[in-house]
Amino acid sequence: MSLKQLLMIPGPTPVPDDVLRALSQPMINHRGPEYIALQNSVVAGLQTAFQTEFPVQIYPASGTGGLEAAVVNSLSPGEGVVACPVGAFGDRFAEIAETMGASVHRVATPWGEPVTCEALTAALAERPETRAVLLTHNETSTGVLNDIEALAAAARSVLPEVLILVDAISGMLAADLRPDAWGLDVVVAGSQKAWMLPPGLTFLGISPRAWEANAKARMPRFYFDFKRMAKSMATGQTPYTPAVSLIYGLEVALGRILGEGLPASFLRHERMARATRAAVEALGLRLFARSRHSPALTSVLPPEGLSARDIRSALRKDHGVVVAGGQGPIKDVIFRIGHLGYVSEADLLGTFSALERVLTAAGHPVEPGSGLSALERELAGGATL
Repeated sequence: MSLKQLLMIPGPTPVPDDVLRALSQPMINHRGPEYIALQNSVVAGLQTAFQTEFPVQIYPASGTGGLEAAVVNSLSPGEGVVACPVGAFGDRFAEIAETMGASVHRVATPWGEPVTCEALTAALAERPETRAVLLTHNETSTGVLNDIEALAAAARSVLPEVLILVDAISGMLAADLRPDAWGLDVVVAGSQKAWMLPPGLTFLGISPRAWEANAKARMPRFYFDFKRMAKSMATGQTPYTPAVSLIYGLEVALGRILGEGLPASFLRHERMARATRAAVEALGLRLFARSRHSPALTSVLPPEGLSARDIRSALRKDHGVVVAGGQGPIKDVIFRIGHLGYVSEADLLGTFSALERVLTAAGHPVEPGSGLSALERELAGGATL
């Protein structure tokens, strides 16, 4: 008999039962009054969750589609872009811009470290023609959280009119992000992360500055056209068939998110992350991220003599616990434990119980219960979902 699986990856994340039930509701006319009321409701909820006063656009796509939308609606071919990748998904953002014809300069940052304001401002000072900066809020491949507020302010201190485009796919709701207050222009999120939904929706917050840029942007676009979407959204609809079932689920998920409150969500994610890091270190393992640790996931280096792949395999086969591997050049160097969205304290306890047993079986010296004790100490008190 196959084991019941405990999904502990940084996306797709577990989905609550009430959201799953909402996904199974009967179809409705996506051009009728019931759908219009549904879409208007979720757009209002998304504005609150995004901490923005401007309408949030919804596309049936993965987060990568949202990143492409951010680029093609803001830029023209040949315009200068400074990208700040700190991992695989920051690299993807830069590659999208290159593919669409932008002239991209990457700020070199070692994986496992955040980008610094000094490196960003130096790159912008050398390239005054830069039209946009690409930032990653939370780098899912490494477990690093960038200081978006500071980076945006640093960029504007050099080029006041530069556009700030932010990949917040895995960071939004797990860590504070304030597009309006911090002067961010396009912010991208994805349904399969802390939103507690299946994959399939991407959300974009768009500033007035981004709309001004959109009027001049000449990169080709059709499906991901901000103007086309805004015109249709003004009537409570979308220019193409919406993902109706996911919108049903989003309405329920937003009820959970806004019912908990954003400050409580940030606190809960940080507490889970802190507890995970404490348990990892109590087991004699090292963290891959060297500073500004993510509240959404923890990246872990295996002990000497053990491979990340073997640890992941034993967790899955012997205990039903599914954790993620690394990506790109660190594919088999680390394993990643997700603790965002609907992941609970009990899920973390089950994960570390299994991890202790896997390490012990592989010959890594572990004091029985050390990881669990460290985890429980850090989990004591605080907000829960």
